[in-house]
Parts: sequence; structure tokens; C-alpha cells
Amino acid sequence: MQLRYVFRLDPTPGQRIALARAFGCARVVYNDAVAARERARAAGQPFPTAAVLSKTLLTEAKKTSERHWLGEVSAVVLQQALRDVETAYRNFFTSLKGRRKGPKVGAPRFKSRKDARQAIRFTANARWKITATGRLNLPKIGEVRVKWSRSLPAVPSSVTVTKDAAGRYFASFVVDTDPAADAARMPDTDRTVGIDLGLTHFAVLSDGTKIDSPRFLRRAEKKLKKAQRELSRKQKGSKNRAKARLKVARA
Repeated sequence: MQLRYVFRLDPTPGQRIALARAFGCARVVYNDAVAARERARAAGQPFPTAAVLSKTLLTEAKKTSERHWLGEVSAVVLQQALRDVETAYRNFFTSLKGRRKGPKVGAPRFKSRKDARQAIRFTANARWKITATGRLNLPKIGEVRVKWSRSLPAVPSSVTVTKDAAGRYFASFVVDTDPAADAARMPDTDRTVGIDLGLTHFAVLSDGTKIDSPRFLRRAEKKLKKAQRELSRKQKGSKNRAKARLKVARA
């Protein structure tokens, strides 16, 4: 079974620039792959294979003056962008034929630099690692400080670095775990307790213990309402409005 563990990152100003470069290169490769497939569809030709796209959009593109800067980021990041396109089209076609469970999936769309969320993925081929000091060493980016909240149960197989609408960076690790081994780590006990969830109290236990409601949602709603009210008063296009937008995104 695969589990995902997410931790906050604290990159330096130089690492933020390197991450922005990697986000942009991955986005360009993704859009180029979608455009190549759309051109083939419009011309009534078969879709170009992943090998052809890798050769034309990566290997040959790096030799041109228009795309030479693709060589400034890890090649694995660009290859993962092509795989994301393949996965997006595969999900679209299986959904179109009714073989995919869940809501319908639309055709892949071009990514915008103004998207609220940016992401890149590193697999084991990228030779990224967690250093002895607990930092995340990413190729062509450097050792990024991680705010660990718990330890990983096993060596992760991949890591995805994301930037959200509030400008925060996160590392998402995929770890293969054994459910039986996880259950074996839980201590044995002969005690049982019933839990009754409520409104006045968060929970009432069968032994009489009452746990107060933290009311996180009520406080968060008030904070969001205040931030949105401040945003509505800012002039469009101003720096203060950009700062207020970040406050709303964080809320």
C-alpha cells in the first residue's frame, strides 16, 4: 500500500528562483506535449508516442535557441511532465469510453503560469536524497530545509514539490508500506471505550470523559471573512491587493 506524507519546505531565496525555473520548464514541456497531440488530432494523424515527444520536445529542443534553457533543470522533471500528459490523456480516453469510475474527466488543457498551484516531481532516477542533517537535496536546486513533523516509515520512492496559492512550498513523499506490519506496531490492549461525537462537546467517552470542541472552523471562518473584506477594499492591480490576496489564500 502506498501512503503520502506531506511536509512544509523552507527554501532560500536562491532555491526559490531555482524552483520557479523548474516549475516553468515543466509547464512549458507539458504544454508543448499537449500542443503536439492536438496538432496530430487536427491533422487526423496518430498521436506521437512518448519516445517521439521525448526526442523532439527535450533532446532536440535543448539544442535550439528558443528552448535551450530546458537544460538548466533536472531532466527527470521534464520527463515526468511528459508522463503527466500521457496519464492525463489515458484518463480522458478511459473516461470517454465509460471504463473509468467516478466523475467524467475532460481533455488535458494548457497550464498557465498564473495557476495557483505549481508542481514538479522527482523519481529515484533523479538521485534526490534526504541528507544526514534532514534536508532534502534536489538536483540543480540544492539542499532545501524541511520542517519535519514526524519520521517516514520507509524510504520514499518519489517526492513531489509543490507551491500553493499562498506562496508556501511543500514536499510530498510517496512511501510503500505493509498494512500488516503497521498493525503489528500498535500495542495490544484489553481496554475498550465508546466515543460519542456531538456539537456542544467534540466527543464524550463512555467512561465519562468530555472533550471540548476546539471550534476551529468557526474561528477560521471569521478569519477568512475578515481577509476577504480587506481584499475587496484594495485597488485592483496594486501591491496591497496582491498582499491581501495572499492573506485570503492562506486563510
